[in-house]
Amino acid sequence: MRGASITVRCDCGQVQYVSYGDTWQCPECSRRWDTNQIPADQYWSIMKEMRDERVKVIVGALVVAGGFAAIAVTQGPAAWALAPVVVGAWLLVFMPRWRRRLREKARSIPTWQLRPD
Repeated sequence: MRGASITVRCDCGQVQYVSYGDTWQCPECSRRWDTNQIPADQYWSIMKEMRDERVKVIVGALVVAGGFAAIAVTQGPAAWALAPVVVGAWLLVFMPRWRRRLREKARSIPTWQLRPD
């Protein structure tokens, strides 16, 4: 499984996005930054938590789509009149709440102070 990139800010002002486990050498000051300084269990637990949030929204969408399909099959073509209501509720009610909750979780992620090698 591939994790999210880590933002490494060098003391000289350079910024680079580095994969977990990789090292980066600043082109300006030649300092080397090693992302292995981040505890693996913390990093991968964050990745798992973010993945779980994405899975929740996908499962939710499948449940809503399955429920709507069941209604459409049992009630006939008249159920398609509900499609704009279902899609609107999903996009205007559920997704903004989910995005807000995900942003709050992302903001609460710990930061680490790496030391140059």
